Amino acid sequence: MKSAFELAMERLEKESPTQELTDEQKVKLAELGKVYEAKIADREVFINGEIAKAEAAGEFEQVEQLNKQLASERKVLEEELDQKKSKIRG
Repeated sequence: MKSAFELAMERLEKESPTQELTDEQKVKLAELGKVYEAKIADREVFINGEIAKAEAAGEFEQVEQLNKQLASERKVLEEELDQKKSKIRG
């Protein structure tokens, strides 16, 4: 007798079958992940440096603005990554 989990997984598989990726697609996805990981890290390092300067100067409104900017830029880059990964997956 199957568990509720197993039945749910079977229904899910029927609705949207698992897509098998080629080795080439896997490599491209991994490379893309590394590129965007580096882009995000670069922005974090830069903006965190600016945040440190603003904190040292006592500009707390600037710190808040920079934190929002960092979150926004991270979100944009993650969305770009997701779009590019979707294109590779086909």
